[in-house]
Amino acid sequence: MTKRIEVAGLNAYYGSHKAVEDISMTMEPRSVTAFIGPSGCGKSTFIRTLNRMHELIPGASVDGSVALDGQDLYGSDIDPVAVRRTVGMVFQRPNPFPTMSIYDNVAAGLKLAGIKRKGDLDAIVERSLRGANLWTEVKDRLNKPGAGLSGGQQQRLCIARAIAVEPQVLLMDEPCSALDPISTLAIEDLIALLKERYTIVIVTHNMQQAARVSDKTAFFNLAGPGQPGKLVEIGDTETIFSAPTEESTADYIAGRFG
Repeated sequence: MTKRIEVAGLNAYYGSHKAVEDISMTMEPRSVTAFIGPSGCGKSTFIRTLNRMHELIPGASVDGSVALDGQDLYGSDIDPVAVRRTVGMVFQRPNPFPTMSIYDNVAAGLKLAGIKRKGDLDAIVERSLRGANLWTEVKDRLNKPGAGLSGGQQQRLCIARAIAVEPQVLLMDEPCSALDPISTLAIEDLIALLKERYTIVIVTHNMQQAARVSDKTAFFNLAGPGQPGKLVEIGDTETIFSAPTEESTADYIAGRFG
C-alpha cells in the first residue's frame, strides 16, 4: 500500500542554522507532488527530511513531525534504516555502484535485506527493471557494469534499484537535471507510470516539467540570504500555474526571479 505523507511544523537545521522553517503539508498516495522554488530555498533539504537522510549530515537535525499514514517517522521507536527502505530516494545525478553489474546494482538492497535465493533475486531484478522501463534495453547484458550505461539509462537503473525493495514512497531530487531532453522525457513517462503504485515527490527547477508530471505543486521561497526556506503555497498544479494565490509564486513561475 502506498502511503500518505503528512508533515507538521517541520524545521530543519545544519548546526545552529535553520535551513527550512515551519513546513506543514500533505502529499497524497498515488500522486506526484512537485517542489519548485529558487536555489537555496530548502527544497532538497526538505525532501531529505522525508526519509531521514538529512540527519546523516554531521550536525544536521530536525524537529516537527513527518508521518506516513499516521506513524511519525521521527518517533523514538522508529528505525531510520527501515524508514529509508519504505521511502526510497533517487538523486540529482545517476549514482549506480560503479564496481557492480547492472544485475548487482538492482539486487544490492535486496541482499542487504536478507534475500539470497537466486530465483527470488532474478524475479525481483527483472520486475524492477521492467518497472523502470529498462528491461528490454539491458536484459542481454545484465552482467555488464552499470556505470557503462548512458546517463538516462543509469538514472532508470537507480530507479529500478530504489523500487526493488518495494518502498511505498519515492523521492526524486532533480532526477533529470543531468540528462538530455530525450532521457528526460523517458523519466517523465516513467514517473507517470510509477505514480499508479507509489506516492512520488519530485524537486525540479524545470517549470514545464513540474506542470507536466505533477498533480500538486508546492512553491518554496526565502525572505533573503541566510534566511530559512519556507513553504509559500501548495495546491493543484493547474491552479498554481494559472492562478496562484501569492504574487511571489506568480513572479517565480513567470521567470521574474530565481
